[in-house]
Amino acid sequence: MSTRERLAGAHDLELVGLCRTGDRAAFGELVRRHGSAVRGLVRRMGADAAAADDVAQDAFLAAFEQIGEFRGEGSFRSWVSRIAARLYARRWRREARADALADDQGEADGAPGPSADARIDLDDALAQLSAAERVCVSLCYGAGLSHAEAAAALNAPLGTIKSHVKRGLDKLRSQLSPDGDGGQRSKVSA
Repeated sequence: MSTRERLAGAHDLELVGLCRTGDRAAFGELVRRHGSAVRGLVRRMGADAAAADDVAQDAFLAAFEQIGEFRGEGSFRSWVSRIAARLYARRWRREARADALADDQGEADGAPGPSADARIDLDDALAQLSAAERVCVSLCYGAGLSHAEAAAALNAPLGTIKSHVKRGLDKLRSQLSPDGDGGQRSKVSA
């Protein structure tokens, strides 16, 4: 059995153990297994394809350097996803500050919504959220961070994170519900 076949059949925890001894091939197998999921998370957070690739690569480099800190309490995928989410959050925060300095105008609120006949999937629905809502929802629900962890990653007040998450989830419910109104029917008085 070749080394590649042996690694392909190994459990993530076995691969992590090999990585701790400096086995780069074992880490390569972890990247092969989980790279697309990490890139997908960063894309859902709002990054374009190139930025998602960059953040994922940085996350895996950080994971390799910090592999001794992985305790195996959760999956390797969730651990490296959290690293990627934090890296993207920092990047997003830097870009948001730069944008705020360059242009005081906020995002346009009058963007047309999808037509009633259009099929809306989660990525499309996330794209309809404001940048802050999308990042906060993705950190808390995509990367599994608590509100407090997301607040720390974004260096923002906990209440602000909770507000963005609540508004984002409300908008997602509305956009993804079959009737388009979040499942709430208007009350007719008799």
